[in-house]
Amino acid sequence: MERALTARPDAASAPEPQSIGELADRLQRPASVALALPRLTLPCLQVAEAVAALATTSRDGLAGLLGATHGDRAHGLAAALEVLADRALVWSDGDGLLHMAAPLRNAWGSPLGLDAPLVRLLAGSNSDELGRMLAKIDIKPVANRKAERLAALVGHHSDPARVAALVAKAPTAARKLLERWAHKAPERPGFIMFGTPQADSSPGEQWAVERGLLIRERHRYGPARMPAEVALSLRGSDWHAPFTPVAPGVRSVPAPVVGVEREASAASMAFAAHAVSVLAVCAAAPPARLKAGGIGARELSRIGKAAQCDDLLVRLVLEAASAAGLLARDGDRVAATASYDTWAEQEPADQLAALLLAWWELPLTPGGSRDEDGKALPALAGAPPCGGCVQARHGLLTAASQLPAGEGATNPADLGALLVWLRPLADEVPQDTTPFATLIREAELLGALALGAVSPIGAALLADDAEALTDACRRLLPAASGTARFGSDLTAVVAGTPSAHLLALLDSIADRETAGAASVWRFSPGSVRRALDAGLTPDALTADLGAVAVEPLPQPLSYLIHDAARSHGRVRVVPAACVIHGEEPALLAELAAHRKLSQLGLRQVAPTVLISRTPPDKTLVALRAAGYAPVAEKPDGSVRIERAQRPRAASPVPPPRPPDIRSRPRRTNDRTTGVRTAVDPRALAIRLQDAPQDLPEPDPYDGRPYASDTEEIIAGYARNLSFTDVRQLAHAVNDGQAVRIEYVATSGNTTVRTLSRLELDAPYLHAWCHLRNDERVFTLSRIHGVMPS
Repeated sequence: MERALTARPDAASAPEPQSIGELADRLQRPASVALALPRLTLPCLQVAEAVAALATTSRDGLAGLLGATHGDRAHGLAAALEVLADRALVWSDGDGLLHMAAPLRNAWGSPLGLDAPLVRLLAGSNSDELGRMLAKIDIKPVANRKAERLAALVGHHSDPARVAALVAKAPTAARKLLERWAHKAPERPGFIMFGTPQADSSPGEQWAVERGLLIRERHRYGPARMPAEVALSLRGSDWHAPFTPVAPGVRSVPAPVVGVEREASAASMAFAAHAVSVLAVCAAAPPARLKAGGIGARELSRIGKAAQCDDLLVRLVLEAASAAGLLARDGDRVAATASYDTWAEQEPADQLAALLLAWWELPLTPGGSRDEDGKALPALAGAPPCGGCVQARHGLLTAASQLPAGEGATNPADLGALLVWLRPLADEVPQDTTPFATLIREAELLGALALGAVSPIGAALLADDAEALTDACRRLLPAASGTARFGSDLTAVVAGTPSAHLLALLDSIADRETAGAASVWRFSPGSVRRALDAGLTPDALTADLGAVAVEPLPQPLSYLIHDAARSHGRVRVVPAACVIHGEEPALLAELAAHRKLSQLGLRQVAPTVLISRTPPDKTLVALRAAGYAPVAEKPDGSVRIERAQRPRAASPVPPPRPPDIRSRPRRTNDRTTGVRTAVDPRALAIRLQDAPQDLPEPDPYDGRPYASDTEEIIAGYARNLSFTDVRQLAHAVNDGQAVRIEYVATSGNTTVRTLSRLELDAPYLHAWCHLRNDERVFTLSRIHGVMPS
């Protein structure tokens, strides 16, 4: 029990189960089983599929089907069964028969390409029909009881030798038909509202139907079906179900710890600098959203060009920043939130740690956002929560961590192949030429993988330790750089990640050319004029740059600043529709006669005054495009300072954590202290073993009250929920916790919703729906299942 609670932490989530029966109910829920599946390795899934294909089997029968009776394959089977038993998915009883969780059996439509067993296919048959089948195969009908006759038929058809002898006497057409059907997947008939029964079967098929080798639906809708026992018998003793107990090998080369840390440091430093650049661009000019949602290719290209990084980095930063709450939808745009301003002031290590934690639990692979034709999809378009991508990241670092200490994978494709074995249900990107190539590239860009080995950052992520992750980032990333080197070629170079102050200063005076481990800005008359337009004086510019310069400012830069300042403000624009005035009559006359300014409709009303028919902002743009450096005035005659606006989106509702699919202690809230406490699987297992096993469900009419009014109200309206589900939904309402529900809409469609900010107003539940990203009202009677978020 303790191992099951450790491996299936969702079953121990608050409120804790009160009895072994309630724990078993939680472990048997389809949603709980679905959480356990993505963590299984390939041999575990192969063993589970083989058990699902058989109605009943023993461990020896399973070993024979898998060809795992001795050697490494036998050891692999024992290990897989132990893992499945620890997760309460497959277990054996006192008679040695294997049993499977019912939801797990439904995970495969046709396990091993087999149809349902005889017991299920003949459930609607009567005793006389079974008697005729037994007579056809020369078995004297037993007592006139359906169960005994069905058992006799199943016993015969489960014996390969007896089935082979029977088929050997069959007509040639029937024998070929049976051999062909034994190796093909069954056809699943769809729902039939109107139609006619199929025509009479061929003589060969009729011969097989009479002997129970094929089963025809009573009303003859759909094709005949071959029972699983018959198909296995006809496949022969030499056929074995797929079983790969040994993981693929990974070729490795020496990867010293020092080299791995150096490579990870360089990669993470470059990513942190790119992230700062990308988010600074989005904060200054929020990208537009498409009508269908997300940021389109044109905006992504604009951001990448401004931040000097490629499409993969832009997507990676945007998705991680959105998950971290740094970006949010703001009308028809995606704008920075107030959390971004706090993040921008942090050290690079802390900035990187926040993005890494968000990336680790993203429900998608940012670099793999493409459709079936390879066309790039919008970023931030949204994705339903799933565990496949999270398990892919977990499996990738797990695969790399299995290499010997001091070694790294020679070829990343080997890691991808091992990941397929470790996490066969993990989501792959369709355009990858080798398994998980995009995911591996992302891990390398972030510094989680370096030289084919797990870096300290990757180890902290794998351990799911946020504090260790922050420490690793601080050890690998230097502090933000507050200084720059200015060259006589009018450039500024910053090694590492610039501080928020340095970044804002250089962005206001110069144009960024490159970003990464080292960033380069270039000064020009236009960039200096932009700083002067923001209200800075040439002396202030020189002083600010000198304060962050490693060496004295070069003369060319000082000359550029003062030259730009001398021409700055010689022409002033005042709104009137508008009025242009200055102190130099010759200059005003030049403007009035300028051909390129004729569209402004300038008219000279005094030696130092011009009137324009164009609004002030457009007049400023036109004058600057013509090579002049005007400034704008307020109506009171003071200079208007042109500072860039900082649009911010309202902080979104924090996204819920994806399903907790790793084996780690669940935490519950202590309502008296507000402190989150970890659930101890051992202590909980002991409490459950000592608890009474026949606890009746609450019934207020029989003197057994509910634990709270919320439970009683929900139980009264949510008739489709079990007592366990009622308890968990009531706990989520009372403690303000997020929860996932299975909801049947009025249209009849079933969806899985993650809800937070729950308010009970029976018979309705008001909550924030993370699927719709909006407030929604849910009818309690339409909730069919509850799971912790």
